[in-house]
Amino acid sequence: MAEDLTKQLWKDIEECECFSLQLDESTDLTDTAQLCIFIRMVFTDMNAKEELLTILSMKERTRGEDIFQAFKQFIEKMQLPVCKLVSITTDGAPAMIGRVNGFIAKCREDDAFPDFLNYHCIIHQQALCAKMLNMKEIMDVAMKIACSIRARSLQRRLFRAHLEHTDCDHTELLLHTDVRWLSRGKFLQRFRELCPEIKDFLLLNKYPEYQQLSDNQWLLDLAFLTDLTNMLNDLNLELQGKEKNVINMISSVNAFKRKLQHLSSKLQRHELNNFKNLNSEVLAQQRACAQLDISRYNDQISSCLSEFDRRFLDFAVIEPVATFMCYPFCNEADIDSLALKISTLFHFNPSKVEDEMLTLQADIELKSRATGKFWNLLMEEKYPHLRKCAISLTALFGSTYLCESAFSHMKIVKSKFRSTLTDEHLDVCLRLAISSYCPDYASLADSIQCKSSD
Repeated sequence: MAEDLTKQLWKDIEECECFSLQLDESTDLTDTAQLCIFIRMVFTDMNAKEELLTILSMKERTRGEDIFQAFKQFIEKMQLPVCKLVSITTDGAPAMIGRVNGFIAKCREDDAFPDFLNYHCIIHQQALCAKMLNMKEIMDVAMKIACSIRARSLQRRLFRAHLEHTDCDHTELLLHTDVRWLSRGKFLQRFRELCPEIKDFLLLNKYPEYQQLSDNQWLLDLAFLTDLTNMLNDLNLELQGKEKNVINMISSVNAFKRKLQHLSSKLQRHELNNFKNLNSEVLAQQRACAQLDISRYNDQISSCLSEFDRRFLDFAVIEPVATFMCYPFCNEADIDSLALKISTLFHFNPSKVEDEMLTLQADIELKSRATGKFWNLLMEEKYPHLRKCAISLTALFGSTYLCESAFSHMKIVKSKFRSTLTDEHLDVCLRLAISSYCPDYASLADSIQCKSSD
């Protein structure tokens, strides 16, 4: 079945107009480094397919040079048409994006590779932006209290019994780890909801006194951090999923930035309806509204926004191009500037791109049909550059979500009960688990010779 899926994949690779790759590396149960590679193919009709290209086992080092050599051997063995490559998206690790010895640098040095774009996964960058929140004093105290309760079995059982006795909606405290990006928001939300019960439990069991649990300012900071972290979690979830192209993801990030700017202005007017936890804490403290340090929280929002602007510069370059390609008939479009950006991104002749853009905007028939899949209506002879630009944008990966998802499947497939699974068997099992292709069962059944009974 896996061989049949592989044949279907390579048939599509041969037929596609272009493709992009996303790469990520992780270790399995036996500490073997596994390099996961996904491919996004775009066809003549502008339809796209995302599939697992391969998973390469790396037995020794995982330097940029080692990753490149493993990938190069795969290309030569399978005769992958790298001339169709448009972009490569990675997790941003030094082994991937190092200027001299990184994987991307090695690919650019190789003559077999065309000029391609490379991006740092949007989801990874969003998670790094979230770490810029300067609320260490909140996290340290909350984590210390949670770990002191969860670390010992007896205290954990007593806390559960205490929650049951008080008829609380929750029966457990959550823990937080930086590896799981969404855990901080969930941890803070649960901690804040259980704050009164935690305070009573610590007092009953003669724990060291934590004055922060009675400090109004600390509680306000906790509520604000919980609200802002939950917003960042919502964005993170929005960026995840299959069939997410780079244009959708840039739109989500820009929408989030505009929401933060809007919420900052509302915060200055003491309008806290969008800050659920902060609003409830202010109401609980009654007189705290007069003591609410708005500038303190606006500084946190401004720091977060500036970090978003700094980290997403590479995506900001393609944003005006993507805007034009989504609706090319806007009269306000700056043709000279856009043509130059498109030419720089995809190595076109600027004057020819300008001519095609002006011709397209004057095409009455195409303007009347500018709905749905518009770019597959363009004739390649008349609009070669714009059509290639549209196909390339459709092919771009915005994140390494598919690789991260594949690693989750890998942990299930290669578990402690199947730790001696061979590399070939792991590749087969993963392909069957996550492929969108369906094996040709009828053909496979016909290929098996039936044995007549005596």
